[in-house]
Amino acid sequence: MKKFLVMLLVMCLFISFCKKNKDSKNVNTVASNSDNFFAVEVNNNPPHVAFNVFSKKVNVFGVLIYATSDVSNQDLLHAANVMAQYLDNNEDSLIDNPLVVNNMVVNNSAMVLFGSEGSADLQSFMDAGDDVFDNYRLQDLYGEEIHPNWNYNSPFDATYEEVLHLITHSGYSEVYPAVFGEQQGSLIANAMDIARGGQFLSIPRNYPADAWYSYDDNTCEYDCQVTEYFYWALTSLLGAQDYPGRLDEIGHEWRANTPALVQSMDTAAYNLLTDSTYSLPSVLPDGSYMR
Repeated sequence: MKKFLVMLLVMCLFISFCKKNKDSKNVNTVASNSDNFFAVEVNNNPPHVAFNVFSKKVNVFGVLIYATSDVSNQDLLHAANVMAQYLDNNEDSLIDNPLVVNNMVVNNSAMVLFGSEGSADLQSFMDAGDDVFDNYRLQDLYGEEIHPNWNYNSPFDATYEEVLHLITHSGYSEVYPAVFGEQQGSLIANAMDIARGGQFLSIPRNYPADAWYSYDDNTCEYDCQVTEYFYWALTSLLGAQDYPGRLDEIGHEWRANTPALVQSMDTAAYNLLTDSTYSLPSVLPDGSYMR
């Protein structure tokens, strides 16, 4: 009964969102494409003073994506479409895992898009007060790293990474803590420990020679390492990292960059990420939800 009510709540949010999105008389709409499922809205009545730096937003199944004025509408809509395709991977208008989306909504999850990492808007947002980071689950993304026309080439479109980080961190890791939790002992953490050649609570001086996951950012603690591992394994399984020259770019950090390599090198991750129980995406988004 509880699961049914949760699913009903999410579907109501989705239906309400769709109805609002299709209303051409919505005075808060500032931009839309006739062939785009989503519309960019004015950021009226922001939920916290920090969000005043954002001029616009898009609602994706109740999860908001905010953007500053120096982020193009094309880039904002691209992020929205990628998120929607991760969450409704077969695009049948039904959220694949309502529990995950509901958890994201309840936790005030949001993407925050800035033009660049050196923007004044980013600094203003960071200075607005620690409580915003206590009360919201946020993931940043920058216009300079968004490439809506990416086609398996360099530079890589960071939208695929940062949007997925929010979904796994605020959704899957909390709905299924024993499976996808970002702590020692979860199934995905155990798989990561195998991929790293050991359980390292801090970055080792040198990873074992047979490790295929060797992220070496000293600011990325164990939970962060799990988030990054989830991204590498799943997007590689979906084919996002499989194109000429990509292994040369990422091999120092991740070597199982193709679906076949994930299956053969990282059996634990492969079995976990292909388990239909969790309704993880099986097709890489192309940035064109419901088109």
